[in-house]
Amino acid sequence: MRRRSSVQITHNFDRNLDQIGEFLKEQGEVQAFDVLLDKLFETIIPSLERFPDLGTDFLARHPQSIEGQARIEDIKERLGRDVWLREYVIGDYLLLYTVRGTDVYLLSIKHHRQLSFDLKSNWIL
Repeated sequence: MRRRSSVQITHNFDRNLDQIGEFLKEQGEVQAFDVLLDKLFETIIPSLERFPDLGTDFLARHPQSIEGQARIEDIKERLGRDVWLREYVIGDYLLLYTVRGTDVYLLSIKHHRQLSFDLKSNWIL
C-alpha cells in the first residue's frame, strides 16, 4: 500500500491565496473565497495526499515556439530528477504543484480571471 503524501503550502501559495481574497473582495464575491478555502482544506489537499498525480503533467506540453521549448527545458533542469510539476484545474482556479517522492508542494493558485490581461490599466485611453 502506498504511503500518504505530505502536502506542504509554500509562501508563494499562501501569498496567492491572499491575492485571491483581495481580488474576490474587489469583485464583491467575498463568500467565494470562503468556499475556496473550504474546498481547498476539505477536498483538494486530502485528495492530493491520497492521489498526488491527480493533476496533469505540466511539462508534458509541446510548445510551438523555440522560446517556449527553452523555458520547458529550463524548468525541467531546475526541478532535477524525480520531481514532477503538475497543474490541477478546480472550478475557477488553476493550482500548480510539485511532487517529490511522497512530498507535495503547493506552489501557486490563481483565479482564472486573474490570468487575463488588464488592458485598461496598461493603455492610455
